[in-house]
Amino acid sequence: MGVSVDVHQVYKYPFEQVVASFFRKYPNPMDKNVISVKIMEEKRDESTGVIYRKRIAICQNVVPEILRKSLSTLVILCWKKVSILKVPNIQLEEESWLNPQERNMAIRSHCLTWTQYASMKEESVFRESMENPNWTEFIQRGRISITGVGFLNCILETFASTFLRQGAQKGIRIMEMLLKEQCGAPLAE
Repeated sequence: MGVSVDVHQVYKYPFEQVVASFFRKYPNPMDKNVISVKIMEEKRDESTGVIYRKRIAICQNVVPEILRKSLSTLVILCWKKVSILKVPNIQLEEESWLNPQERNMAIRSHCLTWTQYASMKEESVFRESMENPNWTEFIQRGRISITGVGFLNCILETFASTFLRQGAQKGIRIMEMLLKEQCGAPLAE
């Protein structure tokens, strides 16, 4: 089945400042779930000016211990499947394509952990706002689907949906804080 989370935000700051803050966003004391972010690859296409980056984020396993234990006791037959929830950290891969000339950046990310039982993907765009060229629009669509643990799929998807929504809002608050620190008050209309 799967669940989707859509986010739309307009930052009242120029594109270049928003993108710079995005790359400084994690790790951050406001979100202790992201432990580290490492650039794995970075290159610039000389003909287009597009900058490609691949990063790996190491995050704490956010599945609550109570849910991990409950699932383990509920489904003894699926023990091997449920026990994979006990990993301390998860890895996320993020790829981005920054086009400074067109003032947009596309981002795709997915989870590298639990791939045989869960699919987590996000697609995001930062672009110059149509409302005001000094503002930046952020659009994100995330999708999680869980398979392989029977009737527990729905329980885990419900938790994941709630966590994704809260995480998206926390990410927006962090970006706003970083932008305010870097640039001062938001730009007026």
